[in-house]
Amino acid sequence: MKYRNLGKSGLKVSELSYGSWVTFSFQLDTALATEMLKIAYDSGVNFFDNAEAYASGEAEVIMGEALKTLGFTRDTYCVSSKAFWGGQLPTQRGLSAKHLTDACNAALQRLQVDYLDLFFCHRPDPETPIEETVRAMHALVMQGKI
Repeated sequence: MKYRNLGKSGLKVSELSYGSWVTFSFQLDTALATEMLKIAYDSGVNFFDNAEAYASGEAEVIMGEALKTLGFTRDTYCVSSKAFWGGQLPTQRGLSAKHLTDACNAALQRLQVDYLDLFFCHRPDPETPIEETVRAMHALVMQGKI
C-alpha cells in the first residue's frame, strides 16, 4: 500500500480509504463488516471513513463494533466522521456549534473511540457563520476529541 500526507498535514494515510457509506448498515451484518475491515487493514488500509448520515449513524455503530472486535492498536489507523445531516430537527443538522459538538460526541460513542483523527464538515452551511463553525471545531480539538 502506498501512503500520502493528508493535505498539508503530517498525517500519512493510505491512498485507499475504507468507507462505510454503502458498505455498512442495512446491506451487511457486523460479522461480514468485520471480516471486510480486517482484509482492508491487512492490505495496508489505515483510513476508515464514516459520517453521521450514513444509515442514520448505524454505519458508525457497525464500524465501531468491528474495530472493537478486531482490536487494532489505535495508533495504527485513522478514523473520520462527517457532520451536517444528523436528524430532522433544526438543532440536529447544519454546522452550528451545538450540532457539531453533539455530532462529534455521538460519533465517538458510535465508533467506540476516544478521539477522531478527522472530523469533516460534510457540506457548507449558508445558515451558520463560518466563524461559529471554526470556533466549534477548534473547541473540539482543544478538548482532545479531534
